Amino acid sequence: MTRLPDFRLETYFSRWEFTARHHMTASDVQTMSLGELLALAGDEDRAAFENLSLGYTETFGDPALREVISGMYERADAADVICFAGAEEALYLAMNVLLDTGDHAVVVTPNYQSAETVPLALCEVTGVALDPDRDWALDLDQVKAAIRPNTRVVSVNFPNNPTGKVIDAADFTELARMCDERGIHLFSDEVYRGLERDPARTLPQAADLSERALSLNVTSKALGLPGLRIGWITCRDRELLSRLERAKHYTTICNAAPSEVLARIALKARATILDRNRALIAANLPLFDAFFAEFAGLFEWQAPDGGCVAYPRYLGPEGVEEFCVRLVEEAGVLLLPAGIYRSELTLTPTDRFRIGVGRADPEAGLDAFARWLRAGR
Repeated sequence: MTRLPDFRLETYFSRWEFTARHHMTASDVQTMSLGELLALAGDEDRAAFENLSLGYTETFGDPALREVISGMYERADAADVICFAGAEEALYLAMNVLLDTGDHAVVVTPNYQSAETVPLALCEVTGVALDPDRDWALDLDQVKAAIRPNTRVVSVNFPNNPTGKVIDAADFTELARMCDERGIHLFSDEVYRGLERDPARTLPQAADLSERALSLNVTSKALGLPGLRIGWITCRDRELLSRLERAKHYTTICNAAPSEVLARIALKARATILDRNRALIAANLPLFDAFFAEFAGLFEWQAPDGGCVAYPRYLGPEGVEEFCVRLVEEAGVLLLPAGIYRSELTLTPTDRFRIGVGRADPEAGLDAFARWLRAGR
């Protein structure tokens, strides 16, 4: 296994995620029960789940699931899809297949830590930072300047975690074209796609824009079903998919059969689930707007363009790291401080924290947060 540093987010969550009274930094939308999901199934899929044989499954993924996934793309077939045990396995194996010693990658920051640390364990990496002073804008000229003759991958994540940024579709299309003309693989983390506040801002999927591009997605985030542990990569380069399959032989080999059937049910009901989840976020955002308006002297707040996380600025004197630790220890309210998202590649803000806006009934957590602040911290 490639030698990697501690995963800061998961280490922090190991300490607090299941012990804090108010998990206010969740990166997924409110989940549903197994019964609620099965209620969305057609007769055929329900029967498939109830009569499922618990044997090994295909390494590429259940053919029926891959067929459903391919239907989400304009230019992909089932043969252009490979499934994984969540998005993390997909990202890890993709970088190990795409990159080697002597190669170079470009990674946009801030981002999910492994999007940076896995490539860094393999080759040289250049970071390109979203600009917090320009609404987290991505400067395509900076991306172009970072590209070298040996660049093999440009890695992006929109809607972005943790900022919630969605760039313009024209810029995303230009990024794909820029990579294509240089023979670079655009690796696009699209796990929050479908949760844009303005559906008109939904980006095209990278796999539809380029045969070389890889679109990463998962049932965990926008659908709110992380317990299924089903992710996938869609890419029209089938030789690359074959290499990914061979790499998967060294990790999970195949996915859990029940999860694949349940993922198939969820993706067939995707429109219904996303409508529910967008409505939940839309109902929650005024609560967060009101909270941060009350404490405007302590925070700079901006709702996300998409996804279910935001990245406000903390203005207090003690700094965001101490603030977040005291908040969870004294009030039981869990947030993620900026140190979790620090980059080895670029300067990243040190005064931010991630807060989640996609869970049901956030009032209790916001109330505990407010009471602690009113008490003088």
